Amino acid sequence: MALYEHVFLARQDLAQAQVDALAEAATKIVEDNQGKVVKTESWGLRSLAYRIAKNRKAHYVMLEIDAPGGVILELERQTQINEDVIRYMTVKVDELEQGPTVMMRKQERDRERRGDREGGRDGGPRGDRGDRPDRGDRPRRDRDEAFAGEQN
Repeated sequence: MALYEHVFLARQDLAQAQVDALAEAATKIVEDNQGKVVKTESWGLRSLAYRIAKNRKAHYVMLEIDAPGGVILELERQTQINEDVIRYMTVKVDELEQGPTVMMRKQERDRERRGDREGGRDGGPRGDRGDRPDRGDRPRRDRDEAFAGEQN
């Protein structure tokens, strides 16, 4: 049997449970036709390079499949019919990738980078401020005094 990678993009307004159901439906189609889904990866909700059918984002899902060509034809036919799938692509590969794919490794690397970052939205320390010295404790100016100073 031949090896394939099947990636589909689901609409952005779907819940993750609905996306998982789409992946399960694709797995069932393959297995009902004497194929085997070796691995399923959900890459999450990602931005698109350009709008597709009024969507700016999509849920990405990748299936690694070991099946004859007829199974892939049926899978693609069913995928075309489904309104929740906005794009799909199936590629025949020589061998399936072992371990997590490049996309999964990239997500892990990005998560680690965000964890290393100090400050930002989580309210931590701001880190190095470059050449600017520490301003220390400065007395607060009363707004009335500041306003009176501007009037003179």
